[in-house]
Amino acid sequence: MSKTHFGYNQVEETDKAGLVAGVFRAVAPRYDVMNDLMSAGLHRYWKQFAANACLLRPGQAVLDVAGGTGDMTRLISRKVGPSGSVWLTDINGSMLATGRDRLLDEGMVVPVVQCDAERLPFPGMTFDCVCVAFGLRNMTHKETALSEFRRVLRPGGRLVVLEFSKILKPLAPLYDAYSFSVLPVLGNLIAGNREAYRYLAESIRMHPGQQELGTMMEAAGLERVEYFNLSGGVVSVHRGWVN
Repeated sequence: MSKTHFGYNQVEETDKAGLVAGVFRAVAPRYDVMNDLMSAGLHRYWKQFAANACLLRPGQAVLDVAGGTGDMTRLISRKVGPSGSVWLTDINGSMLATGRDRLLDEGMVVPVVQCDAERLPFPGMTFDCVCVAFGLRNMTHKETALSEFRRVLRPGGRLVVLEFSKILKPLAPLYDAYSFSVLPVLGNLIAGNREAYRYLAESIRMHPGQQELGTMMEAAGLERVEYFNLSGGVVSVHRGWVN
């Protein structure tokens, strides 16, 4: 059987999705609190930048992949308006339920689908935009997922990926110390799960860097691929188009 990485560990490909699901099932109730704490609130700016990068107009259709607790869906829904549509999807039922309930509490009713990003249950050329924020890193076959995103996009559509990336080298020692010393402690105190946030730190290091991810998007059939570094490369926003 084929192996893949789960953080720094090698696991069977068939086991990774279940392991990732366990991580997010454990932290779902405190996921948003942890996001605010571990990024000092910067994740809100990163997500707003990604939502703006989607270049949406009223009436357009958007797929929010690995949308979790609904932050991107909320931002995007404001841009496409009542004449548009945003589908909130995630492979993890616990995260999806948290997102659905949060949006409902705010008076927002959106279609919600639990599905695997590598096997999207949508016909080709359905959406004007696909966005995935902090989800691609956890997918077993990233190339397959990118091809699926390309498949469901209409001509003129765009894929926007917000993900942790490769930080500027001068900042790396401080970032590593924070990631491997402070972050797991916060995860234990706030979410009751040290290992979930150890996995987060490790998975960031295993994820393709800016140039490599751009090349992968081009290989999936996306064109005019570009990326924007945020916060010194802690995260990046990649965008590619379907012509």
